[in-house]
Amino acid sequence: MKKGTVLNTQISAVIADMGHFDTLSIGDAGMPVPAGTKKIDLAVTLGLPKFIDVLANVLTELQIQKVYLAEEIKTENPAQLKAIENLIDVPIEFIPHAEMKKHLAVDKAFIRTGEATPFSNIILESGVTF
Repeated sequence: MKKGTVLNTQISAVIADMGHFDTLSIGDAGMPVPAGTKKIDLAVTLGLPKFIDVLANVLTELQIQKVYLAEEIKTENPAQLKAIENLIDVPIEFIPHAEMKKHLAVDKAFIRTGEATPFSNIILESGVTF
């Protein structure tokens, strides 16, 4: 049996397949996912699981070097922004939400949570462990 903290087999496989500069996104229940992008749907109901809990779990196994957040999170969901900042210690680049949605087309995968707060979406850029 796997000896890690990410037990979801689909998420674990995506993390194992990540290379330097590859991206993986995690988002709220309303984020539109383009056709062709692998969607790992964890949403059970609105609010479950929470975005921040899924992000914390993924970060236990994925080495990141940078994250991208929607510019709009600063004003529309500052509590979520603070929670994200408390979890990461890499640079944050803020981009328009529309650009974030377009970027999903090149992600290795998108993990959909049950989060129901605005702009609870993040792009994780993979780093290296050496």
